[in-house]
Amino acid sequence: MPRRFIDWEKTGRALELLRGDNLNLRRYVCHELNCENGNCSGDCSTCTYDMDNRISRSELGSVFHVSENVVANWEHGITPVGLDDLLFYCEIAQVALEDIIVYR
Repeated sequence: MPRRFIDWEKTGRALELLRGDNLNLRRYVCHELNCENGNCSGDCSTCTYDMDNRISRSELGSVFHVSENVVANWEHGITPVGLDDLLFYCEIAQVALEDIIVYR
């Protein structure tokens, strides 16, 4: 079997789409950012936070403990995402790793 290589630009685009479209990811980020401030009951069904809006790179970066620029670099394929961050991304978005990674 030939070795496959990850296309980081396309994989980054998949991550960017998840940031905008994945409700599980948005709920997790919302919970993490608002529970620390006491602004979250933990019940997403009664949440007043507007989940129709995508989460920002800054918000996602806060959860991953990285800067907004790091998230932007991931999404543009400039910097490869570390395996631990990819696995965490998959876990909180509740998607399979194979659904995010795009090979050349």
